[in-house]
Amino acid sequence: MRTLTVSSLSVFLAAVGLHAEAAQPASRNRSEIPAQYRWDFTAIYPGWDAWEVGMKDLEARMEAFAKLKGSLAQGPAQLLAAYRALDEIGILQYKVFRYPQLQRDTDTRMQDVAGKFQRVTALFARFGTITAWFTPELLQIPQTTVEQWIRETPELAPYRFPIREDFRKHKHVLDERGEKLLSYATRSNQSPRSIYTELSTSDVKFPAVKLGDGTEVVVSPANYARLLRTRYEQADRAKAFEAHIGTYAATANTYAAIYDGVLQRGWFMAQARNFASTMDAGLEDSAVPPEVLTTLIETVRNGVAPLRRYAELRRKLLGLKEYHLYDAFIPVFRSDKTYDFDMSKDLVLASVAPLGAEYVGKYRKWMQGGKLDVYENDGKRSGAYSADVYGVGPYVLMNYNDTMDALFTFAHEAGHAMHSVLSSDEQPFVTSQYTIFVAEVASTTNERFLLEHLLAGTTDPRERFLLLQHAVDEIVGTFYTQVLFADFELQAHRLAEKGQPITSDVLSGIYLQLLREYYGESVTVDESYKYTWARIPHFYNSPYYVYQYATCFASSAKLFKDMTTGEAPARRAATERYLTLLKSGGNDQPMKQLQKAGVDLTQRATVQAVIDQMGELVSRMEAESAKIR
Repeated sequence: MRTLTVSSLSVFLAAVGLHAEAAQPASRNRSEIPAQYRWDFTAIYPGWDAWEVGMKDLEARMEAFAKLKGSLAQGPAQLLAAYRALDEIGILQYKVFRYPQLQRDTDTRMQDVAGKFQRVTALFARFGTITAWFTPELLQIPQTTVEQWIRETPELAPYRFPIREDFRKHKHVLDERGEKLLSYATRSNQSPRSIYTELSTSDVKFPAVKLGDGTEVVVSPANYARLLRTRYEQADRAKAFEAHIGTYAATANTYAAIYDGVLQRGWFMAQARNFASTMDAGLEDSAVPPEVLTTLIETVRNGVAPLRRYAELRRKLLGLKEYHLYDAFIPVFRSDKTYDFDMSKDLVLASVAPLGAEYVGKYRKWMQGGKLDVYENDGKRSGAYSADVYGVGPYVLMNYNDTMDALFTFAHEAGHAMHSVLSSDEQPFVTSQYTIFVAEVASTTNERFLLEHLLAGTTDPRERFLLLQHAVDEIVGTFYTQVLFADFELQAHRLAEKGQPITSDVLSGIYLQLLREYYGESVTVDESYKYTWARIPHFYNSPYYVYQYATCFASSAKLFKDMTTGEAPARRAATERYLTLLKSGGNDQPMKQLQKAGVDLTQRATVQAVIDQMGELVSRMEAESAKIR
């Protein structure tokens, strides 16, 4: 059951000179940022009074659903009524959840909003208890009987896939008493995530550093990222790094305790549901074979030569005696080019023209709908994300800072948003949500379209080199780094499964060793980098998520190649398969969805192709760099 629980060139050229007013605001005061760059929440609810009405409506529907207990076996009409009731509840859940959650993320210091969000999570936890009977009761009906009901009742057809998935997972579903018992832990299971958010966002105090030119900058996440990408003085990057990572190191023991809570929760839930490991539990929901993850890690560990070669190339071109990880983000060649946000909208819109007029039209409509929160402000959550509100549309949060990286981040998150738009437009509610396993395909594909669009628009070898550098950096960040994260995560979970201690020293030791194994002698690994694990939100919020960035990157690379190379009929067919994937939501197992689109992740060659691509791009960078004087 699916309910919410606790991503034309002429037009661009004409617009380039029109957006000077859209440069990044100097103020960090949210009220002083122009409204067109802030979210409009009225599409969800006109105000808090309407949200309160929604909460009462949700609670009433939950109580009504509880009264359906014992009715499922009476026939297809009763089963259909239950699923439709779940749909109505799920749609309402999106709205009552996102309304406070999104507002909280724009300023995490607002305790009144945080309190309202806690009310939602409490109500959701209660709903988990109220509905604990549903799946066990469904599974008491013979599957052959349910399949017959579906054949004879067309209205049940939209629920065929989720029903079959419930029967597939039968051995991991407890009886009603067991499911109800586990449901009581829902709120406590959310505690590690909530504590991490408060510690790393609401209560964190990043220091200011004085740079070589005398300016002082607070090393907040957005400012820190900007410094690493714009300050060519290595000493300034080193100073910013030590100050930023030191903020997390100062409370590393607390972060370790929080992460231990995540690991212990995962192992408890895995055992409670009869899984042999947390990895098996983490992959089962999407029917992903464990070998996909272990083969990914093994293949990448054996394919780090291009990564090390790239680091050595950068060291030489930057003229550095030692190359540190904080040197990995500075462009090899200087560029003062910036991309104000309105310019970026034109660019990303033009870049996806190959996907067709319908896609571009829906893209443009979404961008004009008040669902972009663009710039950093005091108290705002760091990073970027896309959060869907079914029936309303996806909301995208950014901390846009006018850099090339920010431009590509926007293309990435807008790719998520368009995946949500197409899925919601084409699928009934019950199958409208795509799985995590395919979530990063659309986002990384949009980035690739943007890269090729920008490359096609310039003959300047220096600019082309910088764009190639960005492409390689994407492989480093989205492929190699995420596999390193997955490697760390898997090792940490296995320690918990063996009952081994989980301390700051243990976690830091694992992370530091991984850096040395992946980068070898090509990078000087500073001791302080061992605390990086403390600042990776996915470890706390979404266990067994990060590896999917890498598998999605491999998938998008294959899909993009199919859509842009070969004969025209083959390209059109590949594009249609890709759009069908985006429109399919969660109507099948993700491995099967990708296979229909033309990607087979069970093959080691699919992963190796990204490693080979990395090597080819580094070779092109070496050749291009020789042309630049």
